[in-house]
Amino acid sequence: MSNIFSTLSKVTLGLAISVAAVSCSQESKTTGATSSKDSTSTKETSAKAEKIVYINSDSLSQKYEYFKDIRSKLEAKVKKAQADLQGKSQAFQREVADYQQKAPNLSAAERQATEEKLARKQDELSRLDQNASSSLAQDESAEFNNVYNKITEFLKKHASDNGYTLVLTYSKTNPTVLYADSKLEITNEVVKQLNEEYKKEKK
Repeated sequence: MSNIFSTLSKVTLGLAISVAAVSCSQESKTTGATSSKDSTSTKETSAKAEKIVYINSDSLSQKYEYFKDIRSKLEAKVKKAQADLQGKSQAFQREVADYQQKAPNLSAAERQATEEKLARKQDELSRLDQNASSSLAQDESAEFNNVYNKITEFLKKHASDNGYTLVLTYSKTNPTVLYADSKLEITNEVVKQLNEEYKKEKK
């Protein structure tokens, strides 16, 4: 039963969100020929207008209610699967113990038949363990994919509405951003709006 006990033992939000959002100033298209001076001026203005922000994915995973519900749901599935397999395993162990007590009084043919039967049950337990682990892993992947899509879709709109050019993510376990001014963090506002949306969806 080792597989299922290791599967989903640590449920985390494996986010690697890096959303490139087009700011309002970049969305407007210009037509006609422009001089090199105007072009240079436009580039400088665009560079100055760029807004880069970041989200702390550790905080996001702790405070986003939708993710917390998903995590609880997956953990409950793991516990149920573990309990089911543990019950079957204990029943099998009792059968083995019972056979070991009776074996001296059984004929060679009876011992062989019982041992073959127990071997089949052991193989069946192993398959159940593997199937449960595989099913849980698929559930985890599907659920977290839904969370990821919901967050990225929200961030695309949020970035466009606020003129953010780039939204980065920070995590202690994956510190791709080594330093960022705290003024650039938008985690709290994002979590607040995500939770408001989720609350409406639950109703």
